[in-house]
Order: sequence, then structure tokens, then C-alpha cells
Amino acid sequence: MKKEKTNKVKKEAIEWIKSILLAIAIAMLIKTFIFNTTYVLGNSMYPTLHERDRLFANKIPLYFSGPDRGDIVVLEAPDHPNKDYIKRVIGIGGDTVAIIDGKVYLNGELLKEDYIEDGAYTHVYSENYWEVPEGYVFVLGDNREEGASKDSRYFGCVHLESIKGIASFRYYPFNNRFGKIE
Repeated sequence: MKKEKTNKVKKEAIEWIKSILLAIAIAMLIKTFIFNTTYVLGNSMYPTLHERDRLFANKIPLYFSGPDRGDIVVLEAPDHPNKDYIKRVIGIGGDTVAIIDGKVYLNGELLKEDYIEDGAYTHVYSENYWEVPEGYVFVLGDNREEGASKDSRYFGCVHLESIKGIASFRYYPFNNRFGKIE
């Protein structure tokens, strides 16, 4: 009787361990191939994103088409190893981006940017014109105050391989900003 009970406990423990290992493996696969979570640190994407917002970053589009203009992406910081940035894609391969008198022009046309604050002035550091090579994107932070965002104005175009995901959903805080990111 005692031996039967011991065997039953062992079998149950083994089943628990299998279940836990399976859950860990599934979580790792999801995090590696489907989506990741990220945390906003700083105000470079204000007013769209606020400090301490928590986001889901979808990886699936990166396997097929890459990010589109207007997408908010999580990328490996070109100027800081082991750090990520969150920026908006302004130009994709083949595009030209120019910043003239504080306004952004995409392929020669004024870019309508209703995600930045009214009257925002887009500063430049040294260059004001970029040709985006194939396999790269040009990114900007939504906060255009001088020095508020390190982005393609500072480090140039970003290789598609450095993009970790497309931020599409804010899951924290649980207030009126919870939900799909525009």
C-alpha cells in the first residue's frame, strides 16, 4: 500500500515537472519567434508613449515583409550595446528623408505627422537629408524637442536585422491608454 502511494506521488511529480518544462519551452518559443514585451524608458516617443508604458512587440511581420512607414519598432540601439530603443519608422528602403525648417519630408513631400505635438519643430544634428538603402529604415522619436530622442538623425539609417519587433499593443498601465498603439 505504501509502495503504491509512493509510486503515485512519483508519477504525479514527474507529470508536474513535464508540464512545467513544456510551459517553459512554449514560453521561450513564443518570446523568441512571435512576440516580446518591452518597457518604455525615457520620453523620446512622447506623446504617443509615456515613461513606464509596457508594450507587446510583434515579431511575425518581420519574417515576411518588415516594418512599414509609421510602425513603432523596438530596435537594438546602434550606439549602446545591450540596450533597445523604441522609434517610429519614417522611411523604408528606397525612400529619401529630408528635414527642412523643422518639417519632415518623405520622398519630396511634406510628411503628415499627427502623432507629434502641434507646432513641434524637428531639429537636425549635422545632416538634414538621407537616402534610405534597401534593407534599412529611417526612424525618429515622436518627441521632437532638441536632444529628446537619439534616432536616425543621430546614428543614421538602421539595418532591418537590428529590429526586434513592431510595438502594437500597450498592456500597462490599465487606463485610457491601454490597448492598440496608433
